[in-house]
Amino acid sequence: MGGPEALARFKATGRMNARERIAALVDEGSFHELGTLAGKGHYHADGRYDRTDPTNAIVGTARIDGRKLALHVDDFTIKAGSSEGTIADKWIYIERLAHQLRMPLVRLVDSAGGSVKLLMQIGGTKIPEYTTWPAQDLLNTVPVVGVALGACVGQGAVKVLSSHFSVLVREQAQVMAAGPHVVRQAYGVEVDKNELGGWKAHRKSGLVHNEAVDEADALAQVRRFLSYLPRSVHELAPVLPCDDDPGRADDWLKDAIPHDRRKIYDPRKILDAVFDRGSLFEIGRWQGGSVITMLGRLQGIPVGVIANDPKVAGGAMTLQAATKMERHTRLCSLFGLPVVNLVDQPGNATGLEAELAGTLLGATRLGEALAECRSPWVSILVRRCFGMAGALHGPKGGDRLNHRFAWPSARWGSIPIEGGVMAAHKAEIEAAPDPAAQRAALEAHYLAMTSPFRTAEKFGVLEIIDPRETRRVLCDWVEDAWYVVQGDRGR
Repeated sequence: MGGPEALARFKATGRMNARERIAALVDEGSFHELGTLAGKGHYHADGRYDRTDPTNAIVGTARIDGRKLALHVDDFTIKAGSSEGTIADKWIYIERLAHQLRMPLVRLVDSAGGSVKLLMQIGGTKIPEYTTWPAQDLLNTVPVVGVALGACVGQGAVKVLSSHFSVLVREQAQVMAAGPHVVRQAYGVEVDKNELGGWKAHRKSGLVHNEAVDEADALAQVRRFLSYLPRSVHELAPVLPCDDDPGRADDWLKDAIPHDRRKIYDPRKILDAVFDRGSLFEIGRWQGGSVITMLGRLQGIPVGVIANDPKVAGGAMTLQAATKMERHTRLCSLFGLPVVNLVDQPGNATGLEAELAGTLLGATRLGEALAECRSPWVSILVRRCFGMAGALHGPKGGDRLNHRFAWPSARWGSIPIEGGVMAAHKAEIEAAPDPAAQRAALEAHYLAMTSPFRTAEKFGVLEIIDPRETRRVLCDWVEDAWYVVQGDRGR
């Protein structure tokens, strides 16, 4: 590594060094390092070996819960993990190995990025390119995880973000195109590195999926994420033993949705009651919060989970929510995870900010992802399902099975009744002696026609189910969905 002094300085910052991070992540004794002799050798004038300056890229294979994976780890104690102190061929090799031997790849990134001192090493400059790095083929084949453990600048940022799951340690890690010094020189702006690329910045940007309170939490999230996924797109995700009764029916679910349509509820509490106890792992909690994306299990079978959260933007489809749901849909489709969507969608976000953000473009891209999704899919309509965003509750068209159930509390249509009544009867309402009473009477009239039972009579929805039956319905469905996935994966 970087030697006793560099290691002591690094330890004084309260962080684990690269090898301690590896030990904390993988099964004990399972790390098999590759390229241990790579570095810059120094020799005496007569050719005798003197010493080696090791490269700051540590690579190899290991196991998590007995399952094989590849590791690409930055050692910050050697030239701050920058490209000046690395041998790119080494980390490119491990990424090729992960791709060709079909095993997940985890990158533990702690890199200050490029350095002008590199010019002295190569005696000139080169045009930036990634032609030797199989990034897209890798992402299309195996699970890839990026962990931001320090400053991840330039290429370091790409290593974190070019992944299926990324996590950043609060107050310790930053992901950014360039650091504060470059920003100061380029724009004359003074900005702190945490403001520029830390967890608060990326809560808003959505670039990094999750945040962690410390390194141990970040590495635990990596282990949890990988536990739901297969070794590659050619394999099946692991099914775990389950002792949670598939017929479990939590009685409070019958009143989970308030009778007052203007009141909100806690969707995560509902999800906890429906899926296997303790099986939910949330991805992207702090971005696009009107949509919840998770991984979970039904009878031990791994599934993708989507739900709307009425506590954020009323549950409406914002640009970030659409992007988040698109990303999750593509993840589940790629790795063969059936998807469950609990729908309470009032429609696309409206207003000047929503239009300037390009919300409709995000919804359109989500529609494209749904059209391409190959995962078995079931939707449970729990409350609202309106407009273009409501139509995006699952894959449809062609030969796709539009598999959906509804709770008695569900309502749907081209536009919510509350806004629709005012738009269609504005003059009548304003001319009435009591406008509020007239509006309420019109809403009640229209609501009577929006009963989900009227749709069920025309077979527009499979069944109206008691909310307490939801787990039983989903556990019955997932058995068949998993049979389909097994067939698609050649099992």
